[in-house]
Amino acid sequence: MSIKDKLMYKKKSSYEIYTGEMTEKIQNYASEYSAFLNKSKTERETVAASVELLEKNGFSAYKLGDRVKAGDKLYYSNRGKSLFAFTVGSESLENGIRICAAHIDSPRLDLKQIPLFEDSGLGYLKTHYYGGIKKYQWTAIPLALHGVVALKSGETVNIVIGEEDTDPVFCITDLLPHLGKAQMEKPMAKAITGEGLNILIGSTPLEGEEQDAVKINMMRILNDKYGIVEEDFLSAELTAVPADKARDLGLDRSLILGYGHDDRCCSYPALTALIENNSEHTVICVLADKEEIGSEGNTGMKSSLLLDLIDELSVSLGADPIVVRANSRCLSADVSAGYDPLYAEVYDRSNCAMLNGGVVMMKYTGHAGKASSNDASAEYIASLRGAFDNSGVHWQTAELGKVDEGGGGTVAMYIADINIDTIDLGVPVLSMHAPLEVIAKNDLYSAHLAFLAFCK
Repeated sequence: MSIKDKLMYKKKSSYEIYTGEMTEKIQNYASEYSAFLNKSKTERETVAASVELLEKNGFSAYKLGDRVKAGDKLYYSNRGKSLFAFTVGSESLENGIRICAAHIDSPRLDLKQIPLFEDSGLGYLKTHYYGGIKKYQWTAIPLALHGVVALKSGETVNIVIGEEDTDPVFCITDLLPHLGKAQMEKPMAKAITGEGLNILIGSTPLEGEEQDAVKINMMRILNDKYGIVEEDFLSAELTAVPADKARDLGLDRSLILGYGHDDRCCSYPALTALIENNSEHTVICVLADKEEIGSEGNTGMKSSLLLDLIDELSVSLGADPIVVRANSRCLSADVSAGYDPLYAEVYDRSNCAMLNGGVVMMKYTGHAGKASSNDASAEYIASLRGAFDNSGVHWQTAELGKVDEGGGGTVAMYIADINIDTIDLGVPVLSMHAPLEVIAKNDLYSAHLAFLAFCK
């Protein structure tokens, strides 16, 4: 080995690492992930799919206050919108917990509480977009309607329209270019307004009705199928998401195109690593809600529930929760911006994440002068470097674009705030926050291996 090879850092493509039998494993893992993605388009659906996977692998439901013991495999569903799954290890809890924390909400279009209206013989639903989106990307694409309607009787009605081949779909119309001269002269952020993101749902009037006949007919159709009335929208959580399914992308099938990679391409590997984990450590996988809007609320990462769970485990296992937290470690499992050569001007080429470069470790995120960011310690990073290299994990480091171009945040700083060493680790993504995002299968599998190595 030359002095240059010894001294200089060089990123490698995962194609230089993953060959032969490993390639087959990656393809199989990616197929299972795509199936998971297709049935997990909302946080509620992701929790349900995750619970199904956990129960198939011997996990059982836990409630706060239950006694636990070494060897237990448990999960706690928080209001059906976030999930805590954990395995209880044989070593003392005061040696710390291994925590993998991802989020399971994605940008989307939520329906307003009074959404239904009619205009010029067409029926619409009003929306309020959720998370950071480019509004123009959500026009003229097929949309599906997902969510729940809670009735005054206490019953909850699940609604999914637009996913089956025989289902209708919905869309937001856009202005034809022949009449769009003024629209196209506007900045992209203003060409489509939030109030203009109204979903077209039908055009047939109810016979015999003279006013709002289309609106009434749309409500009649929903009532016939789901037993709901317009007032029930007041206690509903309904959202419009892309109707497309995850698909292999590229002639070589090396990539996956799909909705919600951010952050399900990290939450799924974190979950599968927990399931495969057999170490002596206690391991927790957190699948949190509300990250895209600041991690607020009792299902977001800012809630006290992780603290409560650590306290409960500590009481049950005779440990001091303060000591437990001080010795715990966390991977904030969230995506990174993959380098896109079509928009090279916003990236620092030597500090960006490359597709097929492996899972991405980000010392910090935030914006401008590292504002609103966790900044992991050098010692913690060194320990992870050793763990990943010893386990054959293919990984890389990156920042989220050039310093003054923008930035973003994750759940990392909220976990670090409770005295737990934390760093961001995730899959690089192209077209992040678009209705359809792109990841590489190699990077997805690298994330699974990284979380598994971390749990050891």
